[in-house]
Amino acid sequence: MNLSVALLLLSVLAAGQAAEKAPAANPKVVFHTNKGDITIELDPAKAPKTVENFLAYTQSGHYDGTIFHRVIPGFVIQGGGFTAEMDQKQTKPPIVNEASNGLKNVRGSLSMARTSDPNSATSQFFVNLVDNKSLDAAPGNPGYAVFGHVVAGLEVVDAIAKVATGTRGPFQNVPLEPVVVKKAEVAP
Repeated sequence: MNLSVALLLLSVLAAGQAAEKAPAANPKVVFHTNKGDITIELDPAKAPKTVENFLAYTQSGHYDGTIFHRVIPGFVIQGGGFTAEMDQKQTKPPIVNEASNGLKNVRGSLSMARTSDPNSATSQFFVNLVDNKSLDAAPGNPGYAVFGHVVAGLEVVDAIAKVATGTRGPFQNVPLEPVVVKKAEVAP
């Protein structure tokens, strides 16, 4: 084998090894809603348990047919737990709160919804419509775990934030016309 062919072969092998070692791109999830598509890039390095949980719900089809059931302009849009009939979907056990991961509740970020128990998040999530510093972890405040951000479709998020809302049973800030997640899928 001549020297130039050997060097070319070595450079091809080295490039292949570098490609194998390159970190995989962060996973993305697309919500296909009746208002348009929203693409979320997840951050498994900063919120591994939360991302794993969210992807498991996505891949199981849990989010398909759910609605954004809580819309508060100037604050958040929340979804992931109810059907258009306001029936709550079954969930897996809660996960640990990863709010101290350095990610902030800023406009377009995706966070886990929870009860007053910091470690009660299951399937529900919210998209921050504005910077919500009061939702960040701080001394005396366990915060809400950010685990991704909108990379496409922020105009759809803003359109959802403008829908008319009302009260349905015990629920407030519910869109009068359901905003449905027709399908949620991991982007290829």
